[in-house]
Amino acid sequence: MRKRHDIPAGTLHSLTVESDLIAANMLGDPAARETVVYVPHGHDGAGLPLLMDLAGFTGSGLGHVAWKNFGENLPERLDRLIHEGTLPPVVVAMPDAFTRLGGNQYIDSLAMGRWGSYLTGPVLAAVEGRFGCGGKGRRGVFGKSSGGYGAILHAMLHPDIWSAAACHSGDMGFELCYLPDMPNVLRALARKEMSIERFVTDFEAGPKFGGGDIHVLMSLAMAATYDPDPTAFLGIRLPVDPDTCALIPERWSAWLAHDPVTLAPTHLEALRSMKALWIDCGRVDQYNLVYGARRLTRLLSGAGVAHTYEEFDDNHSSIDYRLDRSLPVLATALLA
Repeated sequence: MRKRHDIPAGTLHSLTVESDLIAANMLGDPAARETVVYVPHGHDGAGLPLLMDLAGFTGSGLGHVAWKNFGENLPERLDRLIHEGTLPPVVVAMPDAFTRLGGNQYIDSLAMGRWGSYLTGPVLAAVEGRFGCGGKGRRGVFGKSSGGYGAILHAMLHPDIWSAAACHSGDMGFELCYLPDMPNVLRALARKEMSIERFVTDFEAGPKFGGGDIHVLMSLAMAATYDPDPTAFLGIRLPVDPDTCALIPERWSAWLAHDPVTLAPTHLEALRSMKALWIDCGRVDQYNLVYGARRLTRLLSGAGVAHTYEEFDDNHSSIDYRLDRSLPVLATALLA
């Protein structure tokens, strides 16, 4: 059941890429992971630009190809945009980067695994080797929420790999998007005798996975990503005192070192090298991400870094429609 039956459908291919880069994780997650690859109708992929889709927290590239009620999944959206002539034909890789802690920030982490290196190394090599797409100057990365964070971080840290990036409602301005959740995290842990291990294992036991607990799990995942403790359960340690919720300066400093707003001043040349750089956020984003986005775009504008910044009248949820604006910009720039 597709939303549009009059549009030719591209083909979906599955690649499984195994690597020691993510085998070395503290979560027990598998090292062999699937990447779904979209190739437009009438093409075999050769010579086309490549975009990589980074899913948001609790998401996966596998979910982006699933049937979607009252709307389009990502392949259907690509089919429509290409059919309308809005989007040049492009190959899109959708990796499964889901983890035991519910998601991924797509950077190297002692606890989570070396996901940044995995995606820019073995996954990219497998996709380009199979389909003859991408190549230097013809690769872009995009995502929303945690995926948006991953996209902007990859633009900063891997400008030798990526030449275009789109960050939709990406995590930034950490004190505004993460710290407000810390009291709820401590209250949730207090119900488990302050045991992170007990919270995680009880959560995994189900049988239901409530939104409140998922938000707590998200905070634990961020702790394992930004400031992992090699001696702790799943590498998780919090940046706040468990009794008073006061910030622990050393711990919080480790988190801030990964904030795009903190990183940008020392990665301006990397961002300047992008053929296209897209940043947007909803004006009423419930995670306060619009304020971090405004800080970042103000910094980039002041430094003369070319980029597109848009705010829109919506919140953080169900904003896939924003891809209609960003993906044509990225793909067109990669062809230039």
